[in-house]
Order: sequence, then C-alpha cells, then structure tokens
Amino acid sequence: MVETFQGGLQLSGTVEISIVSPVYRAEAILPELVRRLRTAMSTMGVAYEIVLIDDRSPDGSWVVMRTLSNETPELKCFRLSRNFGQHNTITAGLSLAKGNWIVVMDCDLQDRPEEIPRLYQKALESKADAVVARRAERKDTWLKRMSSRFYYSAFSYLTDTVQDPAVANFGVYNRKVIDAILSMKDQIRYFPTMLQWVGFQREYVDVEHDARAEGESSYNWKSLFALAFNNILAFSDKPLKLTVRFGFWIALISLGIGIFYLVQYFMGEIDVLGFASLIVSISFFSGMNIMILGMIGLYLGKVFEKVKDRPNFIISESTNGQE
Repeated sequence: MVETFQGGLQLSGTVEISIVSPVYRAEAILPELVRRLRTAMSTMGVAYEIVLIDDRSPDGSWVVMRTLSNETPELKCFRLSRNFGQHNTITAGLSLAKGNWIVVMDCDLQDRPEEIPRLYQKALESKADAVVARRAERKDTWLKRMSSRFYYSAFSYLTDTVQDPAVANFGVYNRKVIDAILSMKDQIRYFPTMLQWVGFQREYVDVEHDARAEGESSYNWKSLFALAFNNILAFSDKPLKLTVRFGFWIALISLGIGIFYLVQYFMGEIDVLGFASLIVSISFFSGMNIMILGMIGLYLGKVFEKVKDRPNFIISESTNGQE
C-alpha cells in the first residue's frame, strides 16, 4: 500500500513527518495544540508522529501530556530530568524524532499547525532541504518586536551572519539537515543559527503568526540577555577581535593625550608634574586590561564547559513505551 501527498510518495508504515515541540508552562494549551495538529495532519495522508518534550515545566504540563498520550497513538511524550532550556529541549526532540521530515514549532500556538501542509508541500515542490516559516506580521507587543530587532541586529553584527527577526524555529526540515545539526557537539544550542551554519538549500514561506494562546512567554529580559550573550560567545570570536581593535584605539588615544601633555609641559602650563599623565595611564590601561582579561575569561569558561562534555539533556520519563 502506498500513500500519496500531491506528488510525494512514501511507504505505508514509515514515519514521513515528525512534529517536534518543546513544552514549558503549557498546561492549558496542550489539548488544543494536539487537536489542531491532528486536524492539520489528517488532511495530508502521510504517516506522522507528534513528539512533545517537557522541559521540566513547573505546572501540570506533564500530567496533561500523559493523559493525551493515552488517548492519541501518534503522540509521544518525553520529560527531561530538569529544566535544560528551550534549545536543548529542541535538540532532545530532534534526537528522538523518526520522520523523514521534521517540523520544529513552539507549543504556544503562535506557530499555527495549519501552516504545516503548506510548508511540506513547498519542500516537495522546490526540492529544498529546509522550508522555514517567515512570520509576515508578528503578533507580539511593540516592545518585544523592537527588542527582537535590536537583538538580531546586534547578533548579526557580532557573529558576521545575516539574521532575520521574522524567522524563528518554525519550519520543516529534511532528515539530513537534522542529522547534520545533531552532529554539532556545541554545548550552547541555538537552533536557527545552527541551521544557518550547516547550510543546505533553504526556502522561505510567509505564514500567519498568532497571538499566544495562553499566559506569557517564559523568557524575561534577564533570560533573553543571557541567551543572546551565550550565543554570541558560542558562534563567534568577534568580541575578541573587537577587544583588539578597542585596545589599538585606546593606545592611539593615550599617545595623543601624552603628546598633548608633553606640549603643555614645554609651554609651562602644567602645575603638578606627572599627575595628569599618571591618572590617564592608570585609567586607560587598567580598564583595557580588565576588559580584555574578562573577555578571555569568558571564552575560557566556555572551553571548560565543552571539555566536561556533559550531555545537553537527560530524559527521565516517557510515554507510549518509548525509550
């Protein structure tokens, strides 16, 4: 028996599409998420699975996931041993997915399940390795949109990459793309940048972006700053290069100030000899040394984390007999 989807052929019994979604503080959203995913996938005529990974959510998400799993054969749920963060949780889901194509999406229903057939069809038609959803109009607050633009601009500059604030995790990805991402042993995981690094042919589709179905984002300003800072350190050495450039300009400015005070000295306009030059030297070079040593220390810290080679996630529980 062969199943078809507008030109795509696959053997019955194989998983064609895996939908991977990290779960955090989504107790009230999960039933609607699963319902809409099943409705959207039922129109496609392909074998699929839904892989939900609980990032040790403090609410009752895991209880809801177990209940839904008992009622939904294609739903597979996993729970991490502690909170590992969104992108480590995505990595866990990718490693557990069995599909030829993998959909990555958030669980808050801002990524619309109804867009999955269109993304998949685009992948088949274009023969692209990845089709990424581009949010035509983000349904976020003005402050969040502006901060996102600022973050992506800074991230693009500091990593020498082109980042689009309209693009996040949502998309459909060929198995070889996911395998390439999983082969990356980075301790700091950030799915969009890892996708960009591995390459492959990508296409983009404009999609609708909904408002969050329930509650608020688990990201606050502190966690967003930490995410941005860690990603910059993980994917670029440009901050180190900038410290070298900064040191050059400090040295140049110090030389100019030194010449200025030398002229002042010969003109007899300095009352306390050595005071100004001493203060200038101490201020400039102390600040520069502390900053450069601090930057080197941050990179050494990341090397230390990498050398320990700890796993990015640990699974403590699962449903449907999954390991």
